Amino acid sequence: MTTMTVTRQEITSLTGDVLKEVSAIANGPCLSLYQPTHRRHPENQEDPIRFRNLVKELEASLHQKYPAAEAQQLLEPFHALAQDGEFWNHALEGLAVLGAPGYFRALRFSQPVDELVVVADSFHTKPLRRFLQTADRYHVLSLTLHGIRLFEGNRRSLDEVDLTKAVPGTIDKTTGEEAPEGAGGAGLPLRHGLGGKGTEADNEADRYFRAVDRAVLEHYSRPSDLPLILAALPEHHHRFHEVSQNPFLVAGGIKINPESLSAEQLREHAWEVVEPQYQARLETLHGEFEQAKARGTGSDMIAEVAEAAVAGRVATLMVEAGREIAGRLDVETGRIEKAELGAPDVDDMLDDLGELVTKMGGTVLVVPAERVSLPNGLAATYRY
Repeated sequence: MTTMTVTRQEITSLTGDVLKEVSAIANGPCLSLYQPTHRRHPENQEDPIRFRNLVKELEASLHQKYPAAEAQQLLEPFHALAQDGEFWNHALEGLAVLGAPGYFRALRFSQPVDELVVVADSFHTKPLRRFLQTADRYHVLSLTLHGIRLFEGNRRSLDEVDLTKAVPGTIDKTTGEEAPEGAGGAGLPLRHGLGGKGTEADNEADRYFRAVDRAVLEHYSRPSDLPLILAALPEHHHRFHEVSQNPFLVAGGIKINPESLSAEQLREHAWEVVEPQYQARLETLHGEFEQAKARGTGSDMIAEVAEAAVAGRVATLMVEAGREIAGRLDVETGRIEKAELGAPDVDDMLDDLGELVTKMGGTVLVVPAERVSLPNGLAATYRY
C-alpha cells in the first residue's frame, strides 16, 4: 500500500511552484475538495462536520467508477484530517484538500472559497489560481529599526507571514552591535540619527535596509510576483527606497509608524494604495479584450477560446470568479463536451482552460464579477 503524508501549506506560502506541483500530478483519480471555514469559535466547530459530509460526496463519486478498496485508500488521509483537532483549531476562511494516489495536500485560504468536490483525471485548481492570478493580492512590509513583519493581504483580509531565518530581524543582526535603549517601535533612535550622509548611523541603516530588501525579494516578492507596500516612518521610506533593488516595491506606501496600527487599520491603508492600481489593471485588460474582439483576435465564446488555447494562441484569459461550466475539454483537439459536474472525469471547463493556457505560456486572471462584466464567464485575447 502506498504511504500518504499529509502536507499542510499555509496560504502565505502559496506560490506558482505549489500550483505547478499540483498541476503536475497525472496519476488520477484526483480528488479536489473545497470548503469555506471559520477562524473563530463557535463557528469553527461546524467545519470538521461539514468536511466529513463533503468527503462522503467524494466517496459517492468514486464508487461510480473505482473499486471500493481503491476508494478507501484514497480517502484514508481525508478521514485522518477530519480527526485532527489541532488542524481545525487554526482554520482561516477557506480550505482546499487535494488527494491522489501517493499524494495529499491541505491548503488554508485567507478568504472564503465556494464549496465544491470534484473527482477527475486532474485536480480542480481554479480556486488556487484565483489567489495566484487575481490582481488584488499584495505584500505589506512593516519596517522599523528593531524589527520587521511581513503580511500578505487582499481587499478583504491581511495575514502575517512566518518569516524565514534569512530575513534579518533587527538592525543589530546586520551590524553586530548592541541596540541602545530608547523609545521603542519605529522611533528607536539610530546612534547619530539619519540626518547627515556618511555617518555611521546612516551606514548601519543602509546595511540593514539592504539586507531586508534582498531577503524579502529573494524569498517572498520574486516567488509570488506580488506588489510590495512599505509601511514605515517617512524618513525610513526615503532611505529604503534609495537602497532597494526590489522591482515589486510600489511607490508611495504607508508613511505611518506601522506599530501604531492594528492589523485591520494596516489592511485599510494598504488597500487604499492597491485599489486604484487594481481597478486600472482590470479596466485596461477589458479594454484590450474589446479591441481584440473587434479585430477578430479575441473571443468570449468557450468553443472558440478552447480551439485557440489548444493552438497556443491565447495570450490573456480572464475567467469570472465563481462561474463554472461543467464538461470535458479535449486538450488535443479543443473539442468541448458539456456534462454534469458530479459525474466521473468531469470538471469545470473554465478551470481546464486556465490550466491549458498557463501551460502554453499565456496569462490567466480570475476576476470578480462585480469588477469586470464577462457575460459568458470568460474573455480571451489572442496572440495572433
